[in-house]
Amino acid sequence: MEKILLVEDDTNLAIGIEYSLKSEGYSVNLADTFEKGRRLFDENDYNLILLDVMLPDGSGYELCEEIRKKSKVPIIFLTACDEEVNVILGLDMGGDDYITKPFRVSELMSRIRAVLRRYGKEKTKNVLTSDDIKLFISEGKGEKNNEELYLTPIEFRLLSSFMKNPKQVLTRNSLLEKIWDIDGEFVDDNTLSVYIKRLREKVEENSSKPKYIKTVRGMGYKWDIEVRGD
Repeated sequence: MEKILLVEDDTNLAIGIEYSLKSEGYSVNLADTFEKGRRLFDENDYNLILLDVMLPDGSGYELCEEIRKKSKVPIIFLTACDEEVNVILGLDMGGDDYITKPFRVSELMSRIRAVLRRYGKEKTKNVLTSDDIKLFISEGKGEKNNEELYLTPIEFRLLSSFMKNPKQVLTRNSLLEKIWDIDGEFVDDNTLSVYIKRLREKVEENSSKPKYIKTVRGMGYKWDIEVRGD
């Protein structure tokens, strides 16, 4: 789940944005001051920051400067001022985007998705590690306990989908979309079950009691072990 820090002192606006973000599946921390925003940033890892320019105890621009000394996390400025000089100032200080109040929530969500997609492409890790499993993205191969897993193209794509989305439930339909028609192979719902079974046999110590690929009854599957990128 992607985590967002929202720094906004307008209580009603902040509550509305927080509700909308959570409805879209994001985890949200809310700060209404410069100091609280700084503290939450130092204590947590975030995928994106929504940063109001005018705060009661400081400037969003100043907080952006502090954050940029430590992190490249994407930042979207929220402001009531749309003068060109202010837009340029925010972007020059390291902001990734700039949205002027009042704005529609749908527009904000679209901006958030666009920035996260762009940032995700820039930050894609070549090697994903989860306990004793390693996935080498660019090489198209996997390892278990430093020994190669001999994966078919569909199995590799399936494993990649799981490890890029740890702890998230992936529906059967979403998995079918990710692995559909690789190398000209037709994949239907029954075939997906077969590939899940085969993949479990390769990555699990005991495929009948999986620790990695868990079935979420009535929903789909999830990779249940934390993943780190190198």
